[in-house]
Amino acid sequence: MPTIRVLVVEDSMTVRQRLIEILSADPEIEVVGEAGDGKQAIELCQRLRPSLITMDMMLPVMTGLAATEFIMAHCPTPILIVSASVNRGELFKTYDALAAGAVDVLDKPSGTEMDGVWEGRFIAATKMVSRIRVITHPRARLIEQKRSRPTPPGPARTGGGRYELVAIGTSTGGPGAIVEVLRGLPTDFRLPILFVLHINEPFGIAFADWLDGQTDRRVAYGREGEPIADAAGRVIMAPAGQHLTVRDGLVHLTRAPERHSCRPSVDVLFESIAHEYGARAVACLLTGMGRDGAEGLLRLRQAGALTIAQDEASSVIYGMPREAAMLGAANEILPLPEIGPRLALIGAQARGASS
Repeated sequence: MPTIRVLVVEDSMTVRQRLIEILSADPEIEVVGEAGDGKQAIELCQRLRPSLITMDMMLPVMTGLAATEFIMAHCPTPILIVSASVNRGELFKTYDALAAGAVDVLDKPSGTEMDGVWEGRFIAATKMVSRIRVITHPRARLIEQKRSRPTPPGPARTGGGRYELVAIGTSTGGPGAIVEVLRGLPTDFRLPILFVLHINEPFGIAFADWLDGQTDRRVAYGREGEPIADAAGRVIMAPAGQHLTVRDGLVHLTRAPERHSCRPSVDVLFESIAHEYGARAVACLLTGMGRDGAEGLLRLRQAGALTIAQDEASSVIYGMPREAAMLGAANEILPLPEIGPRLALIGAQARGASS
């Protein structure tokens, strides 16, 4: 008997019927409804209470982004974005939807894939996303975070004066999480931040530009040979399809083999920082599926770095941080709203030590 009840939202009748055909062929999945615009998607979501929604971004009447924001605020349901959007403006809407609570994104079939390949990815993504426990996630929460920063927690248990760099890794649920962390930092935060996010191509090509507009902090993709010391207060992000590493105080990019089926890999970044910076680094592992980053976080802790993992209650998926916690890789396990203020306190101590 089918256990996954899916609502398909897509304005193209041809594409919608193809998605329904693929889903209905799996015995574990039942398509309980279909919608051709965002307003209808909301109405059916409230009435049918599906296990999952596949959501196109470019919809008439009400966009996929607006529908996602309403659904996550009023009837939270796991959402898989299925989109062909590749221009900058449309990609930004996809990132906005992910930050508003959509779980994952999958590109529509291009027609060049081998038979069954895209269909397999679609079914796997549907089953994965349907298992996610989502919470009410009004987009206004992120806006309010920017207006009123929380008070930093109490004194650090380790001296912040020695720290020279922050590294952050995340996956599923990461767009909203990294925005919240960065909005928890004051404008005078001066430590360089190196950042890895798992996001599929072609959707990753403009994420740094989008993130740059979400906070007062400058964000850009890393450039080969860029000096870390020149990135004070900035975020250096791993480009899609490339590992980000540090060596001899410089950024290095590589297309070396995937780690944990990921490129960029959080482990690859964390391990290079453990070797290069050791106790002079702070590292955070945020929400995400799988185990990428856990072993790297352990290497960092063993090297004397301050290591932080997001807690279960605030994680969209308690996978990567859970693996880190089980390894004993985290000095501290914190709720997401406390991670930015914690880093802010460390940054203030580092400024005090250098003045």
